[in-house]
Amino acid sequence: GALAAAAAAAAADDLDEGAAEAMDEDGAQLAALDAAAADLDPSMNFVERAKYIPLRLDMDERKLLRLLEAALHVSEYTDKVDVLTFRSKTQRITKQLKEICAIMCGLVVATDYRAGQELIKDKDFEHNAQFFQRIFEIGRRHKVMNPEKMRSEYGKMIYLLQDSQMADVQELLNFKLVKPMRTAHALLAEKNGLPMLRDGLMHQATAEIMHEGKPRIQVQREIKAKEKAREHLSRRYSHADLSSEEILSVLYSISDNNAYLRFNRDPVDRMIDFLERYFDPKTPEPGFSLGITMGMGGARLSHNHERQYTYVMQSMMLWREVSNDMFKLWYLAEGDLLREGGYYQLTNTGQGLNRVQSAPQTNKAIHQVLARCQAKLGHWVGSSVVHLGDHNVPNALMFIDKYTQVPRILNPVALVVQRVEELCEDEGLRQYVESTFGGVDECRKTILADFFRHAFDGSGADNFFDAGSCIDGRLTSAWNWCSKIEKKSYYPVFSLAGFTGFDGGDFRS
Repeated sequence: GALAAAAAAAAADDLDEGAAEAMDEDGAQLAALDAAAADLDPSMNFVERAKYIPLRLDMDERKLLRLLEAALHVSEYTDKVDVLTFRSKTQRITKQLKEICAIMCGLVVATDYRAGQELIKDKDFEHNAQFFQRIFEIGRRHKVMNPEKMRSEYGKMIYLLQDSQMADVQELLNFKLVKPMRTAHALLAEKNGLPMLRDGLMHQATAEIMHEGKPRIQVQREIKAKEKAREHLSRRYSHADLSSEEILSVLYSISDNNAYLRFNRDPVDRMIDFLERYFDPKTPEPGFSLGITMGMGGARLSHNHERQYTYVMQSMMLWREVSNDMFKLWYLAEGDLLREGGYYQLTNTGQGLNRVQSAPQTNKAIHQVLARCQAKLGHWVGSSVVHLGDHNVPNALMFIDKYTQVPRILNPVALVVQRVEELCEDEGLRQYVESTFGGVDECRKTILADFFRHAFDGSGADNFFDAGSCIDGRLTSAWNWCSKIEKKSYYPVFSLAGFTGFDGGDFRS
């Protein structure tokens, strides 16, 4: 990885000096860059990553997205379809699907009369199948890149698309609503541009520029080098079929993925760092032991300090790997949900009526992630059961929804722990922290010790199969801890740091 970064930096310096043409002619240097790119760790393997990275929406697509969101917002699709009744479900589904398509056609007419006229004049829904496929694909792509958006609309959309793939609904509908998601890899493969993904400058052209702890001049230099790398790639790989705008769209999409990883994977990294910095894996510090005992403080597991440390570490390592592979897991989850002829059972799971459906692709992928973690850590504490397609996690949509909550839980905790020292710059607050906790580090350790104990104590359900130490039960315990945050002795520190809840991103904004 260091070799590739050095090669990319050297290439950018050459570009800076106006030697782009010479670089194109220097075959040996390009071969070295390709070799360096091949040596990158898997997270930087752009050929593989690009297969699951959705393309960023352009302006026309954003207009259609607003139409889709408006139509889904007023729809009561799942309220009408997911009910237990003796009436024909197929006819109810078909009626609701046509109603949503009609709403979207009406919205197109309202926003652009000429385009709307072309869409509906002397035509039925079958003739507009491509339009509906495109608009739903735009919604799916937008949601993957922005998990915090379309929070109720996405569930409705996926369920109606899932129903549209049923054979008996297809017979009545006579057209399909689902098409493959547009990815960075698909665009380049279609237009003969895949060699760009192996270019050594890809890392520099798409890297997140972190400003923390850097002088402004260094940040500006990095921004300039990134822009130069993008310009060079768009010049070098554009041709008659692949425009420089399309190349830039791919680069921006991969950059969006890096930004996603920063906000979703980095909170897990920060919490792992806190665990390693403030707690010894073998010997507990007096007053800050991570040991838990069943029946004490709501715990449903019994672990000594060393075993709990390992259990917490491996749980967060797993969350980190899931966050790292989230785009791939989401891509596979949609494949499971929207497969043709897919069957689900409407079942009361104890949390209302849910669609219980197997998810073979997602299940295989999460077991590969789990095996990777187990191989890295050497041994495994607790159960390695993954609930998917049962009453705990009914289908792949619920699975994805569970793991998109991880940064929402960890980010506020990490931000509060980081801000304790900043809060103590105020004399009154410093006295409060010192009198209540004994100092800045003690305050941090009080928060972290409670989190590492009781967010991983098997609580949150009424039996061991539903919570406990299974893969999903670890997240259930963390949710349970979040629900009790207001009762904690250190909650005033959270309030002073600006915390308002776990339902969102960075509360400082």
